[in-house]
Amino acid sequence: MKHAVVGIFAHVDAGKTTLAEALLYEAGALRTKGRVDHGDAFLDFDQAERARGITIFSSQGVLEHNGVRYTLLDTPGHVDFSTEAERVLHVLDYAVLVVDANAGVQGHTETLWHLLAEYAVPTVVFFNKMDLAHESAAEVLRAAQSQLGPGLFDASLAADTATQEELALASESALEEFLETGALSGKTMAHLFRQRAAFPCFFGSALKSEGVSTFLEGLSAWCVPPVWPEEFSARTFKVTHDDKGNRLLWLKVTGGTLRAKQVVSAGDVRIQGVATPGAAPESNWTSKVEQLRVYSGAKFESVSEAASGQVCAVMGLPHVLPGSALGATAPAPLPRLVPVLAYRVNYGTQDVHAVVAALRTLTDEDPCLSSVWDTELQELRVNIMGEIQLEVLQGMLKTRFDLDVSFECGSVLYLETITEPVHGVGHFEPLKHYAEAHYQLEPLPRGTGVEFGSRCSLDALDLNWQRLTLTNAMERPHKGVLMGGRLTDVRLTLLGGRAHLKHTEGGDFRQATYRAIRQGLMVAREQGKCQLLEPWYQFTLRVPEEKLGRALADLQRLCARFDAPESAGNFARITGNVPVSEVGSYPLEVAAYTGGRGSLTCVFAGYEPCHNTSAVLAAHPYDPEADLPHTPDSVFCAHGAGYTVKWPDVPAAAHVEIDPRALGPYRSAAEVLGMRQTNLS
Repeated sequence: MKHAVVGIFAHVDAGKTTLAEALLYEAGALRTKGRVDHGDAFLDFDQAERARGITIFSSQGVLEHNGVRYTLLDTPGHVDFSTEAERVLHVLDYAVLVVDANAGVQGHTETLWHLLAEYAVPTVVFFNKMDLAHESAAEVLRAAQSQLGPGLFDASLAADTATQEELALASESALEEFLETGALSGKTMAHLFRQRAAFPCFFGSALKSEGVSTFLEGLSAWCVPPVWPEEFSARTFKVTHDDKGNRLLWLKVTGGTLRAKQVVSAGDVRIQGVATPGAAPESNWTSKVEQLRVYSGAKFESVSEAASGQVCAVMGLPHVLPGSALGATAPAPLPRLVPVLAYRVNYGTQDVHAVVAALRTLTDEDPCLSSVWDTELQELRVNIMGEIQLEVLQGMLKTRFDLDVSFECGSVLYLETITEPVHGVGHFEPLKHYAEAHYQLEPLPRGTGVEFGSRCSLDALDLNWQRLTLTNAMERPHKGVLMGGRLTDVRLTLLGGRAHLKHTEGGDFRQATYRAIRQGLMVAREQGKCQLLEPWYQFTLRVPEEKLGRALADLQRLCARFDAPESAGNFARITGNVPVSEVGSYPLEVAAYTGGRGSLTCVFAGYEPCHNTSAVLAAHPYDPEADLPHTPDSVFCAHGAGYTVKWPDVPAAAHVEIDPRALGPYRSAAEVLGMRQTNLS
């Protein structure tokens, strides 16, 4: 049987889970429909989800229709859990965007729309709650087109000349076909859909099952299963733990077949190009697929194999992380959505090791949680998206691990980068130890993360040592030197180094690598090439017309950038971007000065240069040279004893001189780690 994976996305309360339940019921996969508001939804089976009436974790349901098995992946709609929704995008064939016909396209709906575009996922749209809408289907569609752009069309009018003429404008070949024949063929329409130039739209009420059968037929017509390669490949997208504590790695088979008891080795895995704690690749492990499970809701079936296009949960691959690729496929791209708030964990008299272990388990499930132990302040911190996620995290620690914790001092999560290339040198040579590493630090486009690579030849440094230093560079996040914020949007390239035949040990290159990167950052700081980044929100502010002046004054006070206000009846709508640090309790202010009629919707828009760097650095004093676990200084040896050389003097004392003419072509860390000795020159 052929398989297709379809994700369902929506702004919170648009009826996304209700639509998924209705589709499963219509296809005969459910005998009775659950309801979110009744706490018995088939796909929202977690205790926290049923208590809050929202989707928190992605879950899957399986249905069969017209000879195709569809895996529906229901995703969270609340912005606090949008990182969970983004991880699902890595494995989708198609997507369904659910829009509340009354509320229209909301702020988070636009964020999801842009994410679907970035991941190039063909999308159909379902306008829900049409039984409560005050406008016709045509009016609802026109309003959505004005916000989401061209290409949206009423699927029931796909054969109409006017609809096809409008869609033909998206492609020269389609326009040529329309002008010659007066119509578009089914093949051309399908091509426009797969290329995200056409978006079929359906209308109905999921709660009342109105339009659901029509939508299911339309889904079957448009979402045709892809043709998969025969060579095995798979892509992972999340980790969970069952009620017995077994770790389950969720993946989609994108080629060939995955079988129970199949052996997977480190050479079969490619990781995401982002450094996270504990994410460094190991070079010699092998693991066996102990069990394959196909879930539908909370229930699962153990299977002997998973075919191409199928989503399954694997027990028995402890080294593989979400976003990794198995076999002949590329790893998932770096996430666009990241946490922007940092909180301190207050664990009282409880064992800190138990709290850390619990948070590591939860970080394994959600890498963006990023729990960190601050050795200087002796504090445990977590990075999250918002307060609802914080409350859910607190509940999970209690119900799953019997830990009572609270969270304090929420603050904005600042990042650091550089603006121009710099050269860093690290040397580690106490008695009977030796390693030297040279790294080039270069800025990357915003949102890229940290990349690793090499231009070093085998003549300068043996392949095994190159692999080791790159692995060391990737094994932990690196601190900036302005306020100790995590380094991002930087490429770290190994240029050269030296080892000693007798005295070099594995840990020596770790020290040399850390010190080289840190020394380069100190050079950048001295030359004014370091930059502080802060998170920004994309906002939509809706206020009564008579309150527009107050709103504009407030936005200027909040250092926001915004477009000219738009009128909609007796209301004004303002869109733009604002620093997260300035928003604070302003949504409550909006509700107060508009008498509850106004609203502010914010979604994460990315990191940009800090708007008040001097004030932030003054409020967060940091001495990078006093941060001994991240020292920029090096250790040299003379007369049988090691001595410290301060970072400004390290390049002059270094043993290796980098000749730019001797450097090889750039190779990513993944390429270097996967190469054989004879393949690198």
